[in-house]
Amino acid sequence: MRPNPAAAPLIPANAENRYEVTRADLPLSCPMPGMYLWNSHPKVYLPIEDEGGTSKCPYCAASYVLKN
Repeated sequence: MRPNPAAAPLIPANAENRYEVTRADLPLSCPMPGMYLWNSHPKVYLPIEDEGGTSKCPYCAASYVLKN
């Protein structure tokens, strides 16, 4: 069961350079749900599955890695 993102504490957007995500996080967007949005770039969806399990945000250069 996936936790309710509204109940989780928010984390700063673009706070890290590398994020590990799971299939439960798909479709993947940057910033991700659960991140503060007021100080971030526009939301962009990243085709991590089409890119072999890794993807990079064109705005902030955050790197995402899909964990199996």
